[in-house]
Amino acid sequence: MNKSIVFFFIYLNLIMGNGFDSQFRMARNNVDQIKKAITETPKDQLEGMTWLVTNMQEEDLRTLSADFLLTNCKMAYDVWENNQWGKKIPEDIFLNFLLPYASLNERRDNWRKDFKNRFFPIIQNSNSLYEAAALLNQNIYDEVGVIYSTDRPKADQSPYESIEAGMASCTGLSILLIDACRSVGIPARFVGTPLWYNNSGNHSWVEIWDDGWHFTGAAEPTGDKLNDVWFLDLASNAVEGDMTYGIFAATWGKTDIYFPMNWLPDVKIYNAIDVTTRYKIHKVETVLVPIRIRALDPSGERCEVKVTVIGEDNNIMEGFSKDKTCDANDHLTFMLPKGKTFKVRSKEVEKMIKVVNEQLIDLKL
Repeated sequence: MNKSIVFFFIYLNLIMGNGFDSQFRMARNNVDQIKKAITETPKDQLEGMTWLVTNMQEEDLRTLSADFLLTNCKMAYDVWENNQWGKKIPEDIFLNFLLPYASLNERRDNWRKDFKNRFFPIIQNSNSLYEAAALLNQNIYDEVGVIYSTDRPKADQSPYESIEAGMASCTGLSILLIDACRSVGIPARFVGTPLWYNNSGNHSWVEIWDDGWHFTGAAEPTGDKLNDVWFLDLASNAVEGDMTYGIFAATWGKTDIYFPMNWLPDVKIYNAIDVTTRYKIHKVETVLVPIRIRALDPSGERCEVKVTVIGEDNNIMEGFSKDKTCDANDHLTFMLPKGKTFKVRSKEVEKMIKVVNEQLIDLKL
């Protein structure tokens, strides 16, 4: 059957409520807004609106206006169809990772038009989705005045909540980068782990699509490169299929597993894909052990100081500890041979360590 005819019958069914009774029931007093969004969607965008409504969370069905959904759908199609990369992006990637107006449970902000106006000039001369995503990660946080901070009001901030606060943790920073990417036509998704394998903490980051998925830490750019992050060793030890130690990507379409949100551990309604194996391939078997260094000032805040590590053979390694503007689990790390003894020194503190297992060394200044 001709595709346009199929869409026409879908459209008629939607108007009559056939097949969408559950969505309409969940919408309750907002059902007229959902029906209006469907019936006023242009024919060439109807498949996207149909798919979006079919997979919407109950809270969204009860609260989002027709204008919000129509604007979101129109601008998503416009940026998919009218940029230099649109033809490269398959329909299923568009539906899951470019069309949605949110990633997880964050507040629903109407960001598409504003973000496109702000961020398209940054990437308009890019040669690929990969290059454009790297440029956004380098530039948008200065553009909107948002820094990393654990003092942020809450973890799951929406883009405008982060901009208003001027700060966000890795979750809010990731949501901001994802929406910036989607606003200019780059498919993007939220990725994270509830807990690293060594119980040192959780983390969230971003994957973008360019003939396959690539990853980057939000507000943690590595020049013009993706797939190069400080947490690669931690991620490579994740446990596939484990809802605590695995790595998951949020997705709009229905799946068999939920996204484990450590900020709302009892909420299990957002869909996910287990992507742990993608990070396991980066694991390199080695006799070296990660030793992480954290320098703390008298008030207990992380600070940046020069750190020198001296081996038994007087081999010297140097680096700078990370301050509080870096992710709380991002530390100066040295890969040191197991069984060896090292002297760890800053200007004010010196410690002797024997490398047995990975550990976090505190230098209290």
